[in-house]
Amino acid sequence: MVMFLDFEKPIAELEAKIKELQAMPATQGISIAEDIARLEVKADLLLRQTYAKLTPWQKTQVARHQSRPRFHDYVKMLVEDFVPLAGDRAFGDDKAILGGIGRFRGKPVMVIGHEKGSDTEGRIRHNFGMAKPEGYRKAIRLMELADRFKMGVITLIDTPGAFPGIEAEARGQSEAIARSTEACLKLSVPLVAVIVGEGGSGGAVALATANKVLMLEHAVYSVISPEGCASILWRSAERAQDAAAAMKVTAQDLIKLGVIDGIVSEPLGGAHRDPKAAIASVGHAISTAFNEFKGKDGAAIRRDRRQKFLAMGRTGLVA
Repeated sequence: MVMFLDFEKPIAELEAKIKELQAMPATQGISIAEDIARLEVKADLLLRQTYAKLTPWQKTQVARHQSRPRFHDYVKMLVEDFVPLAGDRAFGDDKAILGGIGRFRGKPVMVIGHEKGSDTEGRIRHNFGMAKPEGYRKAIRLMELADRFKMGVITLIDTPGAFPGIEAEARGQSEAIARSTEACLKLSVPLVAVIVGEGGSGGAVALATANKVLMLEHAVYSVISPEGCASILWRSAERAQDAAAAMKVTAQDLIKLGVIDGIVSEPLGGAHRDPKAAIASVGHAISTAFNEFKGKDGAAIRRDRRQKFLAMGRTGLVA
């Protein structure tokens, strides 16, 4: 069952009418097939028109949709022989960041990513994808393990940001995020990151300082949430729509700015409408990205990654 967003109400009404007609018992001499077909064409057209002109705030809503595929969905469909690895070997295991070893298209990889959870119980268990220091330290451990055994790294980003609680700060949240970002930069193996939902603040960058940063078509990536930005600039979270537009949070804006390297198309109506198709597209994009590193040695891979990030914000690209 599709959960409709506020701006999708006209689409919801049409699809509800279609289901109502489809559920009607057949009546002798009366055919409603033509009415259903006409409404289906109208609903499809409205869906295409709506998603062709989404505002940054509407894309933020789509990126947060509770039915978008999560980390475990991507792993289940894309990674064979997955073996989860837990704990940071210092404090404990953070369920907001998951990771493990598996095979992607026949090759060994380390997969690390945020997990928000798919239901109320899962969201609480995974803390809505907001990691604490032990989550980032686990990511560091897994990246170093991948580097030692020469395995490519895939990271899947979907977090509103790192957990801002007192206990996280007491355990060194900012230091853990910085160390995780540093670990990304040090890798001598290819690192491909995909923003699959929300990419919020340093909590996202800590796993997304990659050779290739890809974004799903309706994902968002920013230094702060639109609500947080609006609260700072206008003293009101109600200006979130204005903040989303000003911050350039969409994949379409960020690829123009050179912050990301590619956009992965989503099924019509968003990844939540056809998760399998969305995951397949992500898998193809990751495979294409990894192919670019064939024949490159570790020093070149590390150098290219560092130069890519040093070049951001400059007038000209670094040679």
